[in-house]
Amino acid sequence: MNKGKERQIPPSVVRRLTRYLAILQELRSRRTPWVSSSDLADWLGLTSSTVRQDLTHVNFRGISRKGYDVEGLAATLAKTLGADTTWSVAVVGAGNLGRALALHEEFARRGFHIKGVFDSDPAKIGRRIGSFRVMDALTLPRFVHEKKIDIGIIAVPSQAAQQVADLLIAGRIRGLLNLTQTHIIAPKKVPIVATRIVSSLQELAHLIKRRHSL
Repeated sequence: MNKGKERQIPPSVVRRLTRYLAILQELRSRRTPWVSSSDLADWLGLTSSTVRQDLTHVNFRGISRKGYDVEGLAATLAKTLGADTTWSVAVVGAGNLGRALALHEEFARRGFHIKGVFDSDPAKIGRRIGSFRVMDALTLPRFVHEKKIDIGIIAVPSQAAQQVADLLIAGRIRGLLNLTQTHIIAPKKVPIVATRIVSSLQELAHLIKRRHSL
């Protein structure tokens, strides 16, 4: 291991590690003690060698004829991915998507605690979504700074995405989850993860086509 320095894991590997962790958490809830690399590979449409190679990045090894200890691997991945830490979140966009996110109970169970919901539409500001009262997006910089918000989720129309990102960045947000189709520009110190539903559907369409051509 590097002394006093975290190993840099490629983004493509990080994405797969998050998927392994989701499966391991489900297996743990079912009290399944062991899982093989071939099982993980089959469930995620990967190869066993890819799974084994990915797990070398977290220095976790399996046991011959048993596989990987579910409890141990889940704990290792959670620590690597920051899933063993509590994160504060602001949701920007009080439309159908933002509303669904604000009401999603699984976030809190996984350590992501939503602290506020925002919108720029006067018709939505002041309305309640569950336990939240929708706040004016223009108050984001102050709210993010004072409440020490870690993550901003951008769930607004694409044309408003950069403006919302700028407001979050002005409040010293630590990271952004972009749910729009727009490419967002931010300082290097603010990581952005883009989740584009259309791109995911295109990827799925390709996988379906490939599977059915076998």
